[in-house]
Parts: sequence; C-alpha cells; structure tokens
Amino acid sequence: MPKERKKKENKEIKEPIVPHIQEQPITDTLELNFMPYAMSVIVSRAIPEIDGFKPSHRKLLYMMYRMNLLGNQRIKSANVVGQTMQLNPHGDQAIYETLVRLTRGNESLLHPYIDSKGNFGKQYSRDMQYAASRYTEVHLEKFAEEIFRGLDRDAVDFVDNYDGTMQEPTLLPASFPSVLVNANQGIAVGMASNICPFNLREVCEATIAYLKDPGTDLLDILPAPDFPSGGEIIYNANDMRRVLTSGRGSVRLRAKYRIDKKNGVIEVYE
Repeated sequence: MPKERKKKENKEIKEPIVPHIQEQPITDTLELNFMPYAMSVIVSRAIPEIDGFKPSHRKLLYMMYRMNLLGNQRIKSANVVGQTMQLNPHGDQAIYETLVRLTRGNESLLHPYIDSKGNFGKQYSRDMQYAASRYTEVHLEKFAEEIFRGLDRDAVDFVDNYDGTMQEPTLLPASFPSVLVNANQGIAVGMASNICPFNLREVCEATIAYLKDPGTDLLDILPAPDFPSGGEIIYNANDMRRVLTSGRGSVRLRAKYRIDKKNGVIEVYE
C-alpha cells in the first residue's frame, strides 16, 4: 500500500519573550528587597537571641537533647552532625565547626555545653586544628540540663523545620541568663554584637539581687568579665559601670607571660 504522506503543520513563528522591566528608584528597591534580607540576617542568623544562642547553636543542642545525650555515654560527632542536618541544611562542615566551638576541649567557652573526647583543637591557636568528626566523640554536659528545663512543658514556642518534617523550638528555656555567661560575637547587616563572658555564679547572684531591688549596684556583684583563656584585665570601674548600665563599652585584656632565658623564649600562658 502506498505510504500516506504526513501533512505539513504550519508552525507559527513565536516572537521571543521580552521580560517586563520595571523601573523604580534605588531607594524603593532597597526598601523592598534589601531590608527584608537585612532583618533576616539580624534576627535569624548572626545575632544571638535572649537565650544566648544563634540558630545554628540552638538547632545543634536541641538535636543532641532529642538524641538523649544528657547521659554519660558519648557518641561520634559525625552521628550528631548527620542528625542535626534535619534542622540545619547548611552542610555538615558548618555544623561540625559549630559543635567544636561548644565543646570543653576547644576552650572557647567559659561554661561549655558539650563534653568532648578527642582532638577538638584550641580556639587560641591556629596551629592546633580539630580532628575530623569521625574520630571525635561528644555528649551534653550536666550543666546543659538547665537550658532545656521546661522544654517538655510548653515553655517556648515550636515551629516547623525547613522541610516541614519535624518541629524545633524558637528559643531554649534556659533557667539562667545564658546570654551573659558565654562569649558571643556576631556581625549582621548594619548591626554587630560582641558579648563578654561572665562568671555563672556572679551572673545568677546579680540577677536575683536585681529582681529583688532594681536599684542594686550590679558592679558590686558583677565586677568584671571572666575569660576562658585567662589573662589580666586592665580594670577601670567607670568603664565597667558604663558597660553594665548601657551595654556599650570595652574591656582591655593583657596576656600573662614568662620569659625562658635559657631557650630565648617568651611563653604566653594566659
């Protein structure tokens, strides 16, 4: 049988789609686009909340709490990192770096939240780097119980995680002013935060005294910061009072050293 000839379809020639261009003043563009971005960085990434944690810290500690790591048994850091990716989608290396800073072994915090086993480096040395997550082990410190107190009694709000598969707390219900007991630094858009660490007992005593009498002179109870690396504070009472009353100011710190004349070395030990 003769083959049927296919009818040629008349294809319409479509003109290229030209995107719609909307002209507007640059000030309007910044207000509509840049300001929401800036607020997101300030509120949700770089500046610690009243519980003392940035989102990355909070997600990690909450996941360790869910994994029942408040006991004495340690697990591999890689396991913690993998589980935390359910809440933090920014990659395993970023999560592990966050974990390292919260450990006792790294010596970044005056009151560490995570007990550690293995090489976690030292925050004061660029040469002493931390080991890979498959080698190190962690569990929550006993001290960390206080940042979860009331979590199972609706003390804080919960929201969905990034893919809606589980929920996470917006804050941790710390039973003490944790934002003051550990150093925290953050640089956002048009805003920065740099909080010195203070002694836990002094912070709690100052809080109790202030609640009983708002006119309490906090400088008598909370005279100066305490740093995990030690050192000698060049103290000025007026500067410290300004820090406590306004939240602004600075603290000067001087290293302690000893001279080893035999080997021609200056050893900085704090």
